[in-house]
Amino acid sequence: MSTIHGVAPARRTATPAQRATGLFLWVWSAWQKRRSRRRAQAALSALSDRELMDLGTTRAEIDYIALQQGSARPHRSTRGHVGNALAILLLVNSLGLISADRANAQCTGKDVLRRHLAVKPVPPAAGSAIPVGHAAEVSVWKTIQLGTFKDTFALGNAMSAMGCGVGNAAAEILARPAFTLSPKRAELELVALSVAELGLQGATASLREIYARAQELGFALAPPETAPQLRLQYLDQPIGEFLIIAMQPVRTWSGESVVLTVANGGAGLVLIGQDGREDTQISAISRFVFVRPDTSIAPEAAAMLR
Repeated sequence: MSTIHGVAPARRTATPAQRATGLFLWVWSAWQKRRSRRRAQAALSALSDRELMDLGTTRAEIDYIALQQGSARPHRSTRGHVGNALAILLLVNSLGLISADRANAQCTGKDVLRRHLAVKPVPPAAGSAIPVGHAAEVSVWKTIQLGTFKDTFALGNAMSAMGCGVGNAAAEILARPAFTLSPKRAELELVALSVAELGLQGATASLREIYARAQELGFALAPPETAPQLRLQYLDQPIGEFLIIAMQPVRTWSGESVVLTVANGGAGLVLIGQDGREDTQISAISRFVFVRPDTSIAPEAAAMLR
């Protein structure tokens, strides 16, 4: 019996050009991952402890989550499944991947990236160093529609279909009786100003001081519906922008006062909660959304809830 031995196929040797290309792609990929991790660290570090809690994580987990940002296969942290669970929870809350209908999704990280690549990116607006003198001097930043949903269930379904992430505290606020919707359609003219532009001195100011100063200038607090409506209607929000809605705080079931923030941390368009106690200290560079006077349904500015 004769034995026929197959001839092993010759191994193809990479050319110098192919090796150089492979090395370049490897270096480029490593640089992109490092850049992505740094962006994630910066975005998460800029959040308050309350906002981090609303996203399902803590400040101690920032480095771990940023490390997974550029890893295709997350490593097990020293805290075991807890670290992985928090990282996954953060991504789910930020991207809305579980409930998003891909036919309508516009808020997820992929959608943000697609728009970012399709158009010239616009950085978050920088506040002016000159404080405003009166509300009438400030131009309208954005006009949104209110009263477009019959109830909060329809509103929640719309956010879910578009893939907009909703933090835990924000989701609870949307379900509270104090959160109401406009019974009729109306336009609302908004302005966006930093704490420094309101004329408040110092590195921080309390929420009470910010609201009082805004009312002195003629601005009004926004109805709670402004937050989710702005999230749905502000799809081109620049990466890195966090806008606090100047609204009367809504209390959670446990009694915590919360105001809502419309944000784009780079991983998707989200609506999250923030500490709404009147003595909460807010950075001077933080930006608030107020109602411009003389709009169709501008509400009367009310006293802070205690």
